[in-house]
Amino acid sequence: MDIFLSADDRRFRDEVRTFLATALTPELRRAGRRARSVFHEPDISLAWQRILHTRGWVAPDWPVAHGGTGWTEVQRYIFAAECARANAPSLAPMGLKMVAPVIMHYGSDAQKNFYLPRILSGEDYWCQGFSEPGAGSDLANLGLRAVPDGTDYVLNGSKIWTTHAHHANRMFCLVRTGSHGKPQSGITFLLLDMASPGITVKPIITLAGDHELNQVFFDDVRVPQANRLGAENDGWSVAKYLLAFERGGRYAPALRVTLNQLRAAAHDEGLTSDPDIALGLGRLAAEVDALQSQELQALVGGRAGDAALLPSMLKILGTEISQRLDELALLIAGPAAFPTVLDAAPDHVAVAMPRYLNDRAASIYAGSNEIQRDIIARMLLGRS
Repeated sequence: MDIFLSADDRRFRDEVRTFLATALTPELRRAGRRARSVFHEPDISLAWQRILHTRGWVAPDWPVAHGGTGWTEVQRYIFAAECARANAPSLAPMGLKMVAPVIMHYGSDAQKNFYLPRILSGEDYWCQGFSEPGAGSDLANLGLRAVPDGTDYVLNGSKIWTTHAHHANRMFCLVRTGSHGKPQSGITFLLLDMASPGITVKPIITLAGDHELNQVFFDDVRVPQANRLGAENDGWSVAKYLLAFERGGRYAPALRVTLNQLRAAAHDEGLTSDPDIALGLGRLAAEVDALQSQELQALVGGRAGDAALLPSMLKILGTEISQRLDELALLIAGPAAFPTVLDAAPDHVAVAMPRYLNDRAASIYAGSNEIQRDIIARMLLGRS
């Protein structure tokens, strides 16, 4: 992308590279290289978040008034690309990238003043309470009940696939407050304290052997109605606003780093002349280039009408290219990748199987890719 950069952008890129060269410790770089999924444990992600917060760079996408950097779209893309290139660990997105924009848009001044500084500093660590045992991709079918009682809601039910709920002290949550009309019309968006009496978190261990996911049970949990975002029974609108931030993103920089790591691994394993691996690397290079072209087009506005489609388009392309990279990584690593605890193994071997297993969910979470294709088709055909 360097050919698209102005002289000012190149100076900014050099400033970012200089900062990353000194700020990233060897431990943080190793954690970035050996990430088993898109989530790092809080001892890694929060250590990096505190470093960025001290620099004032922890929330590039936020408005300046709330602690953002004031960077241009191109500068934010450069920063994401340079962080990926330097193997910086990813930050937990649930606070900084998901609930924070919703609080800015729907929250009261008191909610903004309380929550946003705590999200920036990492004092609050968030999880997302959307999916339920009977409501995953069909999120409108959720049934966690929230019954008004005085100034509180009383919650009963459960959430599932709740990433890092065992670490989080806060949850943003969709609850059922109404049962008339369309299912979407009876949903409310709440912010809650994970230390509230009646909350139980039980682990779900993934096929990769990781404890990222949980089921969360609510037994007469009281949540102040003051913790609601938006109007009662209008949480679906709030959730749709949030999902645009969860689905959209800058996939290409990280995917390009993974592609380059696989090229190096194929060379180290003496597999560069293997026709299947050579063809796979070539095809994926073309796909990453095409995805980056889409993302760069989005930086300058793209075509009229594309903006509403881009989150779904990028989510499909980014997650499915990631899965194909995982498949190629297994081919390169070979039988050595099958054990899932490989601390002494080379990076590309140690992470191949865990990433493959964890990334199977990438085309499901944040709205399955089948749902995204349906959204795109409906918008292009002009149907609601």
